[in-house]
Order: sequence, then structure tokens, then C-alpha cells
Amino acid sequence: MSLFTKIITGEIPSYKVAENTDFIAFLDINPNAKGHTLVVPKKEENKIFDLSKEAYTSLMEFSYQVAKAIEKTLPCKRVGMSVIGLEVPHVHVHLVPLNSMADIQFVQKVSLSKEEFIDLAEAISKNF
Repeated sequence: MSLFTKIITGEIPSYKVAENTDFIAFLDINPNAKGHTLVVPKKEENKIFDLSKEAYTSLMEFSYQVAKAIEKTLPCKRVGMSVIGLEVPHVHVHLVPLNSMADIQFVQKVSLSKEEFIDLAEAISKNF
């Protein structure tokens, strides 16, 4: 069982911003930028291109909706998207509010308090 499956089942807490029957989106707890969000299929699959074409398309549609909510919530030049998948063997899309190229390079990180995570998750969720 992956770390993300444990989040989906509620075994591990998260700062959820959106959810439907097939996908969940929650704030990354080690974010590149404030608002860095992970979009994850509820069905555990290791590689994005092992998803069915329909599941892949649905993941991108859900990610689009989450990105639009992030844009409404946080001032940024754009929301970047990255799919790497090496750190957790469960498909996930990184949505990162971008103001510079450094925001998407997975080198710099920002720190947020628990209260900031809670407030941010609620704000993005309201814009979803």
C-alpha cells in the first residue's frame, strides 16, 4: 500500500483541496511553492502511462479543475504541472504555482505552519 493510498483511506492525514469518486487533490507537505498540490488517482497505479486512456484523460481533467482553483486562490504567473513519480510508486501530478523557474525545479522548498496549510487547503477548496 502506497503512502498516497494511506492518505486516500484516511490512515494518514492530509490537507485536502478537492475530491471526487476517482481522484483526490491535497497540498504537498514539502512544497516547492505555497499552494503546491498533488493530484492522485484513488486507484493505485505506479506509472502514469499504465493508466487506461480514459483514466489518464479524467486525471488531466480533474487536474485542470484543481489548477484553475489554485489560480483563483494564489497570485502566480501560472500553475506548472509535473509528473515525475519516482518518490512514491503511485501516479501523482504536481501542480505548482509559478512565479519563477526555480518554483518547479524541486530544489527550493517553502515552510508553512499547520494553520497556514489548513487555511490554504480551505481557500483552494472554496475555489474548486
